[in-house]
Amino acid sequence: MNIVRRIEVAELAGVSEATVSRVLNGVGPIKEETRQRVLEAAERLGYTPNAMARSLARRRSGNLGVVMPYLPKARLFSTHYFSEILSGIGSRAREEGYDLLIIFRDPDGATDVEGLFRMQKIDACLILGAKEEAGERETLHRMQEKGYPFCLINQHFAGESFNEVDADHTEGSYQAVRHLLEQGFRRIAFVNGPEAYSNSRDRRAGYERALREADMLVEPDLLFAGNFSRTSGLRVAEELAGCLDSIDSIFAANDRMAIGIQQGLRLAGVLPEHMPAIVGYDDSDAAEMTSPGLSSVRVPFYELGERAAARVLRLLEEPEKAEGNSPFKVKLPVELVVRASSTKKLPKD
Repeated sequence: MNIVRRIEVAELAGVSEATVSRVLNGVGPIKEETRQRVLEAAERLGYTPNAMARSLARRRSGNLGVVMPYLPKARLFSTHYFSEILSGIGSRAREEGYDLLIIFRDPDGATDVEGLFRMQKIDACLILGAKEEAGERETLHRMQEKGYPFCLINQHFAGESFNEVDADHTEGSYQAVRHLLEQGFRRIAFVNGPEAYSNSRDRRAGYERALREADMLVEPDLLFAGNFSRTSGLRVAEELAGCLDSIDSIFAANDRMAIGIQQGLRLAGVLPEHMPAIVGYDDSDAAEMTSPGLSSVRVPFYELGERAAARVLRLLEEPEKAEGNSPFKVKLPVELVVRASSTKKLPKD
């Protein structure tokens, strides 16, 4: 096996060996023409830099950390939400030459991400499942003050300036409820997730905005609490089944709860012709497979992950932006997808 050396790349590109090193390690200012010559020479010769040596040169681990929430008994990687986001993160990380280090929160919610940075086990970090808790804010503030590059995904903290990539959940919820109102529904139950998550609060804001524009009040007896699981949808369905005479439609904060509600109402003996209109959220693959098809708000989870990974890895090349002076805030649009579950008349089989 013929091993190509860096000096051979330098000779073919007509540059010094140090220049080859800077180009391949992404260190220092390099003219674009020079960079392209080096990359083309490396590709032509089949040169692959030693990953360990490159990491040492950069004083980096080559790992992008991803903090995952602690959800006992939940199959995180099989859920649409986490699988799509992780796919987006992984795709971008691979393009940038990074590996993923998955970090699960402890049962009490504490996770020493700072320690991973100090020990150089991760170079940057993406945080999923952050909650509106004092301890969480304090940890994020310390990481920001120390200049550690991190980004929140699908979560924001009111009054704070952390790096974040989110979706417009207020608008998504507004579109869902406005759609039900346009169908003529007026008694719209809302099944939300835990208030500790900003996307739950955003969904409620969209729900209230749509009602307010229709000159309707938010009625406490139409508000129900779930935890984003299908099981919580089944539980809420038991409550809903006893008051369907005063409810004509349901908006659930994610598809898993919406599907649980559909199943629970069927188990309670609700016939298809008496089933309330239902709209979910996320537009997971399962939304198309329910009967009737579930209307849902489509969220670009893959793009959320990809965009967050790209932005936080860019901070490694622009470390001054990791100091909190100019945090980035990205908010991606969402889209309502209408199917049979939210129309007045269900299609005949």
